[in-house]
Amino acid sequence: VGGMGMAPSGDIGDKHGLFQPAHGTAPDIAGQGKANPTAMLLSAAMMLDWLADRTGDTRLADGAALIERAVEQVFSHGSIRPIEFGGADGTAQITSAVIAALQPSAAV
Repeated sequence: VGGMGMAPSGDIGDKHGLFQPAHGTAPDIAGQGKANPTAMLLSAAMMLDWLADRTGDTRLADGAALIERAVEQVFSHGSIRPIEFGGADGTAQITSAVIAALQPSAAV
């Protein structure tokens, strides 16, 4: 599934859903820009998929797919490597790369 920083999660009930990164917190790196935002981004995509299913709004599912593809592009390209995997990229670098991949003519 992935380590801390990479694994999204969703707790889904009959009426409500809660979406968050899996695997707990990392208070030892708080405020240092080292946290990997991937799990939060993928949790947001998971939330959009859930909302699309509940509302029938396909635009929400499209948004989820865009986020998932952008994250996949960033990591498959190889120029971004999170700190916990031996790289030097933290919160800002990973977030910026995913945002760039979301642009219409993105070439990560």
